[in-house]
Amino acid sequence: MTSPLPLLDATQACCSTVTGGVLEVDEAERLARMFKALGDPTRVRLLSLIAAQPEREACICDLVEPVGLSQPTVSHHMKQLVDAGIVVREQRGKWAFYRVVDDTLVALSAALRP
Repeated sequence: MTSPLPLLDATQACCSTVTGGVLEVDEAERLARMFKALGDPTRVRLLSLIAAQPEREACICDLVEPVGLSQPTVSHHMKQLVDAGIVVREQRGKWAFYRVVDDTLVALSAALRP
């Protein structure tokens, strides 16, 4: 039996806009960590593959072939996205499933608004 993935509040991801004033060090580090995770084209592609699924969720087994990388390499990239709060991971038996955290993407977008 599976349990639902936890939802994150966008205000936990980031609270200030980059152009809204000087960010505190911890806020700048949090934003930089999230943007850095998206600074790799493979991770952006993986995110788009997950987001394109009907439930905005995908098994790691479905992500390996489309990006043409080994499963350990894809797992490494997915760990970076999880650590940045961009996707969440749920273990179902031997497979890991990943789901997009929409609130984090909304917060990242909002952080760049003038």
